[in-house]
Amino acid sequence: MPKPEHFVAPFDENEMAEVDKVKLNEKPSNLWSDAWRSLRRRPLFYISLATVLVILLMALFPTLFTSVSPTDNCQLANSNGGPTEGHPMGFTRQGCDVYARVVWGARTSLAVGLLATAISGVVGVIMGALAGFYGGWVDSVLSRLGDIFFSIPYILAAVVVMSVLADYRSVWTLAFAIGGFAWASLARILRSEILRVKSGDFVMASIATGRTRFSTLVSHVLPNSITPVIVYLTLSLGGAIVAEATLSFLGVGLPTTVMSWGNDISAAQTSLRTAPMTLIWPSIFLTVTVLAFITLGELVRDALDPKARARG
Repeated sequence: MPKPEHFVAPFDENEMAEVDKVKLNEKPSNLWSDAWRSLRRRPLFYISLATVLVILLMALFPTLFTSVSPTDNCQLANSNGGPTEGHPMGFTRQGCDVYARVVWGARTSLAVGLLATAISGVVGVIMGALAGFYGGWVDSVLSRLGDIFFSIPYILAAVVVMSVLADYRSVWTLAFAIGGFAWASLARILRSEILRVKSGDFVMASIATGRTRFSTLVSHVLPNSITPVIVYLTLSLGGAIVAEATLSFLGVGLPTTVMSWGNDISAAQTSLRTAPMTLIWPSIFLTVTVLAFITLGELVRDALDPKARARG
């Protein structure tokens, strides 16, 4: 009985060679380039980034946005007055220009937020990196210390600190009060990431070449674990700005002589029924700023997460 012939589909060897050909002219892909390709397709990224840049410009160069002094031109005759020419947001109870105070107050609110985030970032990175990389008793001691700080609400701790240091209230004092108690979450996140990264072969190779453990941590482990830190700090910046406004509103934040969104909201609460816009305008700027930072942080988090990029 003759054997049946096997049919082989025709194919072009040149096409197969072209498929398997290594494209040397393409740039190698990495985490940050993939994240940028994901971000640049998101319109919300450009909106939040533009908002953040405007707020930063407002804080650094307030005279670009207003030529009116927020304190020198206050007249009681304009107390709680509505918008007029050159004063689009009206006047406060003391007759000061609301728009000028909002613009100049951005510097203080943003400064407290940035300083508090930087302080919590430095402490959290040091504690989390040392605990995760060295392990043993170092991990036990630092983790238990982090648990103590994690169990204390940093807003409540900041209220106590600012009440005790009532005679020394300043931007730096408030930033240390907020950032000094808000680092525990970051330390936990970084510790877990360090534990994952330090088991890599490149860490063993670095130690085998003669590098000290601390040098390996700084040169190799920490740079490969920094991604969640960047995302967390971007998100926590909005929380620090809100914390400043909350403490100032409660009367335990910055002195009333310092212009900030929190102080303006606190001062305007007595005029809420007669002139609500004096409270609403700084609240709007505070909300938009915090929302921009949180949105930017969430977009960066999704862009740096391969699973989130795949879902998108």
